[in-house]
Amino acid sequence: MEDVGSDETIPTPTLQNIVSTVNLNCKLDLKAIALRARNSEYNPKRFSAVIMRIREPKTTALIFATGKIVCTGAKTEAQSKLALRKYAKIIEKCGLGGVQFSDFKIQNIVASADLKFPIRLEYLAVAHGAFVSYDPELFPGLIYRMKNPNVVLLIFASGKIVLTGAKLRDDTYKAFKNIYPVLVEFKRKRPPC
Repeated sequence: MEDVGSDETIPTPTLQNIVSTVNLNCKLDLKAIALRARNSEYNPKRFSAVIMRIREPKTTALIFATGKIVCTGAKTEAQSKLALRKYAKIIEKCGLGGVQFSDFKIQNIVASADLKFPIRLEYLAVAHGAFVSYDPELFPGLIYRMKNPNVVLLIFASGKIVLTGAKLRDDTYKAFKNIYPVLVEFKRKRPPC
């Protein structure tokens, strides 16, 4: 938590999910992988990738015939990279040699935070209309599209926030730091008891 000058502290968003990709630089036989590797499933009529899971770090991978892998579920960038290395090793052990680990990239970071105070979304929507989508009949949260950094925030009346779209952890923190004073401005006053 960071001090904002008064007796108030800014909460720090918690990373919930990191989506990353890697290229193994070889074509893959998905049927062979599904038959030889544990914790994997392949149903080409439903989806054109092998879905594989590992326990540590607890992640899920989508493995495509092109040699590309998408990994979800990691809580840190290092866990995400480690998980992808483990998936590559599993594929290599299936007898599908020629695997090269390249082009590792973080595609999306999802984080959440709890402000511990309610927010007047309707006033926020009016004041920041250029950046906001808010239709409570369709979705209970306000969607705030921040330009710099390029992050999307789902803001709920309860004070819970979901940040998504960042490719760098620092962008997630920067977006939250930018939006926090705005949200304090639209804090719903609690009625006296």
